[in-house]
Amino acid sequence: MLLKLTGSSGAGKTTLSFAVAGRLPGTVVHEFDEVGVPDPPIPPHWRNEMTEHWVRRALEYQDRGVDLLLSGNSPLGEILAAPSAPLLDGIAVCLIDVADDDRRTRLAARDPGRWDEVALDAFCGWAAWHREHARDPRYRPDVIVDGGWPAMAWHRWTGWASDDPRWQSPVIDTTGRSSQACAEEVAAWAAAQREALRDGRLALGRGWAE
Repeated sequence: MLLKLTGSSGAGKTTLSFAVAGRLPGTVVHEFDEVGVPDPPIPPHWRNEMTEHWVRRALEYQDRGVDLLLSGNSPLGEILAAPSAPLLDGIAVCLIDVADDDRRTRLAARDPGRWDEVALDAFCGWAAWHREHARDPRYRPDVIVDGGWPAMAWHRWTGWASDDPRWQSPVIDTTGRSSQACAEEVAAWAAAQREALRDGRLALGRGWAE
C-alpha cells in the first residue's frame, strides 16, 4: 500500500518519515523530491507526473509485498487522481502541519538566506489550503485541478463531500512538540492503516474507485 505524509514545506514530513522507518517492518521510505526538482519555473504538470511516478513505484513495491511510506507535497486529491492509483491495494494520507511562525523559523534555519518573505508567505498559503483540503474535498479543488496534467482523473473524488468515508486525511500538528513524540504518532497512524488494510476496513482499500 501507499502511506503518504503530505503538507507544505517546513512541517517535518521527511524528518518524521525517516524517523519511523525502523518501526514499520516491510515498509520502505522515500522522499518525493529525491529524484530531483527542475529549476524554476517548474513545469506546470511536473508534480502531477511525479505523483504518478511514485504511485507506480508503490505498485512495484506492492508486487514484492512491501509498503511505501512517501513524504512530499502531493495532497490526497492529487494521489487519488493519479492514473494508476486504483491499482494500489490501499492508500492512506496524513497531513503533517505546523503553525506558520514555526514554519517560517524552520525554513529560515534549514535554508539560510534562501527564502524571502514572498516565498515564506507562499509556503504558509499552501499550508492553509492543505488544511482545508484535508477537511473537505469541496474546498477550492481548482488549486490543484485547473491546468493539471490531462492524464489525471480528478473526477474520481471531486463529487465527494466531507462526510464521504473515503475522504480521510488526519492531521498531525508538530507545533511545539518533540520529533520523538510526533514520530510515535506517525508510526501509530501508519501501523493502524496497515492493520485496517489487512482487516478490510481501510477507507481507501481495494475497490475505492469503483
